[in-house]
Amino acid sequence: MLSYKRSFLMAIIILIMAMVGPLCTLGHCKVDKKVRITVYNDNRALISEYRKISLKKGINEVRVTDVPAKIDPTSVHFISVTDPTNTLVLEQNFEYDLVSTDKLLSKYIGQKIQVITKKGNSHQGILLGVSGGLILKNEDNGITVINKQNVGETIFPSLPQGLIARPALMWQIYTKKRGNHDIEIAYITKGVTWHADYVLALSKGDSLGDLNGWITVDNRAGSTFSHAHMKLVAGTLHKAAPMMEDKILYKAAAKARPREVKERALFEYHLYDVSRPITLKNNQTKQIEFITRSKIPIEKRFVLDSKNFYFAQSSQKQPIEVQLQFKNETSSGLGIPLPAGKVRIYKEDVDGSLQLIGEDNIGHTPKDETISLIAGKAFDLLGKRIKVDHKTLGKRSRSETWEILLYNHKDEKVRVHVIERMPSWGEWEIIKETNKHKKLDSSSIEYEIQVPANGTVSITYTVIYKW
Repeated sequence: MLSYKRSFLMAIIILIMAMVGPLCTLGHCKVDKKVRITVYNDNRALISEYRKISLKKGINEVRVTDVPAKIDPTSVHFISVTDPTNTLVLEQNFEYDLVSTDKLLSKYIGQKIQVITKKGNSHQGILLGVSGGLILKNEDNGITVINKQNVGETIFPSLPQGLIARPALMWQIYTKKRGNHDIEIAYITKGVTWHADYVLALSKGDSLGDLNGWITVDNRAGSTFSHAHMKLVAGTLHKAAPMMEDKILYKAAAKARPREVKERALFEYHLYDVSRPITLKNNQTKQIEFITRSKIPIEKRFVLDSKNFYFAQSSQKQPIEVQLQFKNETSSGLGIPLPAGKVRIYKEDVDGSLQLIGEDNIGHTPKDETISLIAGKAFDLLGKRIKVDHKTLGKRSRSETWEILLYNHKDEKVRVHVIERMPSWGEWEIIKETNKHKKLDSSSIEYEIQVPANGTVSITYTVIYKW
C-alpha cells in the first residue's frame, strides 16, 4: 500500500513538473534573510538561516551559493515554515567542484583552446595533455608544447558543466502552495571555533584584581556570516548521536534574544548569547567583551611542589612558583560559569603603565570553584630537596628522610606552601617531622612555612612506605 501511494505521488509530481515550467532559484527569488550562528568549542558551528522565497506550485529548484566550503552536507536541514506539511524535499545536493585552472584544463582535454604566452604569441589547437606543459595539436596536425611557466593567458570557449565558482546547496522542492514561503535552512560547518581570553590586572598590593573576559571567535569556514545572531556553547559535546544533538542545538538557536551577552544553561553545557547582530567575515578573528568585574579578592601563594623536581638533581636549587588564586563566587563579584581560555596577568608599574607578569590557561570553571593561576617563578625565592637517608626495612617496606631548604632573598618575610607528593602504589606514613603537615589527599601533603626576610628555613620529615 505504501509503495502504491508513493508511486502515485511521484506520478503526480512528474505531471505537475511538466506543466509548471521553469524552476525557481533562490538567488533570484530571495526577499529576506536572517542568520543565527551557534559556535562550539570543537571547531564547528550550527548555522540557521531564515529566508523568504517565492515558490511555484510543483517542482522548484532552490539553490544557495553563499555557504561555507567546510559544510557537513549530511547535517543539512530544510523546512518551509509557511506550509511544512505540503512542502516536500525531494532531493538535496552539496556542490563543491569549484573552478580552477587545473580543473578547466583537465575538462578541456580533447577540445580546442587558445593559449597566449607571456611574450604575446598566440597558439590555438586541441589540448592533448597537461603533464609537463600544455600539449596542443595544431590545425596542420603539428604538436606544440608550451611550458606552464610561459603561459600568460588561456582562453576557454565556456565553463564546463559541473564546475561552479562557489560552493552551493541545492534542493528540489515540491509544494502545493504557490507564492511566498518562510523557510528555515540549518547545517553544521567546520572551521568556526571560539574560546575565552581574560585579562587580570592586579592591584598595588596584589590582593585585588580586575578581570575582563573576551569571547574570541575565529572563522575559517570559507564564508562570511553577516548581521548574525551569535551564540556560543561552552562544554564538550559527544559526537556519537548527531541526530539528537543537532535537534537540541537547533531548537536552542531559535530562542529569543536577551539585551546583552548573557550566560544560561543549555542541557549540560553553558551558552553565551550575544544579542546585537554580529558580522563574522571569512578568515577573521573577532573579540567581544562578555565580562567585566573589579576588585576581586586575590590570594598570592608561593608554592614549592615536589613534582617540579622530578627531573632535577637533589642538590640543585629550584625557583619557587608564584600562584594567584581566587574563587568564582558571587561574594567575589563573579559567580558565573567561566569558559575555558587563556588568562593574561598584568600589574601596574610605578609610572602607571601595565606590565605583563604571567599567563596561564583555565578550563571550563563552574561557579563556586577556585581558580588557580601560575604567574611564573619567583626571582628571589628558591627551594632545594635533599634525600638525606634511605633504608630498606624489609621485603615490602622502606623509609626515606627528606630535607627541604627554603631560601628567601627578599627584604620581607614570605609564607611558602611546600607540597610533597607520595607514591600512590602503596601505603605511606609520616613517622617523624620538624613541622606539622596537612594531608591534602591520599598521595600529597602540605607544609606552610614562614621564611624570614633574607633568611633560610630547613624542614625535614621521615616517611615509611609499605606495599
